[in-house]
Amino acid sequence: MLLLGLLLLTPALAGPRLGARAESSLSSKLQQASGKEQNGVQDPQHERIITVSTNGSIHSPRFPHTYPRNMVLVWRLVAAEENVWIQLTFDERFGLEDPEDDICKYDFVEVEEPSDGTILGRWCGSGTVPGKQISKGNQIRIRFVSDEYFPSEPGFCIHYNIVMPQFTETVSPSVLPPSALPLDLLNNAVTAFSTLEDLIRYLEPDRWQLDLEDLYRPTWQLLGKAFVFGRKSRVVDLNLLKEEVRLYSCTPRNFSVSIREELKRTDTIFWPGCLLVKRCGGNCACCLHNCNECQCVPSKVTKKYHEVLQLRPKSGVRGLHKSLTDVALEHHEECDCVCRGHTGG
Repeated sequence: MLLLGLLLLTPALAGPRLGARAESSLSSKLQQASGKEQNGVQDPQHERIITVSTNGSIHSPRFPHTYPRNMVLVWRLVAAEENVWIQLTFDERFGLEDPEDDICKYDFVEVEEPSDGTILGRWCGSGTVPGKQISKGNQIRIRFVSDEYFPSEPGFCIHYNIVMPQFTETVSPSVLPPSALPLDLLNNAVTAFSTLEDLIRYLEPDRWQLDLEDLYRPTWQLLGKAFVFGRKSRVVDLNLLKEEVRLYSCTPRNFSVSIREELKRTDTIFWPGCLLVKRCGGNCACCLHNCNECQCVPSKVTKKYHEVLQLRPKSGVRGLHKSLTDVALEHHEECDCVCRGHTGG
């Protein structure tokens, strides 16, 4: 009877121990999970993937207070749908360790385009709040780095939301400052602006209104001139038919040309970068010359002036010299059909 009682008592005593062990194991796992940084991945080789289907935000640890030292956190935001973009908006409370020689070397947050690895921007300090960023596709990567010295506050907070490509807000063609771009990349950035005001805002965000006013102050330089092509009078129908053949065969026509290529000025940026000029075009089906093949060539060429904005790097210092200038481009005023291999008179 005593033996039977001991056998019944043994499972009852073992049960709480097993339960305590399971509870302890679960508690240990929860403590480990809570010990990990939930707002990113503390490993430069890994990243926390966040599926984006609605508005949200990520931030430096302890935001808006001083962030920890010696951290690397990486987030990859992936939209739930493919044909959408992700827009990032920085909170106005922004402050990281100051740059050295205008370069963010120590503590910084940077945004990367995963499709091609392009760094859209890297920011530190507390002078200005970074502007809005928009992904090229449905993904974007954010990386936060702090070294072992001088943490700052409040850190950063980035709000993200989904935008449709056709409804995105206007952003600068380049998020990097003009002084950080090679001339060819700066030329591409300048070309993307649709208005002069937006361009000057990008080039001189702190004094763009003054620069815009300076551009339009009266100067002694020759202003560009408009020109109008006259029309011949037409008397009889046969003359009209012949004139129509001439008009729609070998004639001066509108062509768009790149000013930099036309002038061979790779050291200068012009805005607008392309202009319309008259150039000979069309065919020579009714060529009067006795040859196997005719070609359309200019018989009268003139230079015409066009007023544009000129941007030239300053010598020895950062920045661009901005001025309105006249550029002379070649226009074809008259064209003729000649035998191929011959030039017009």
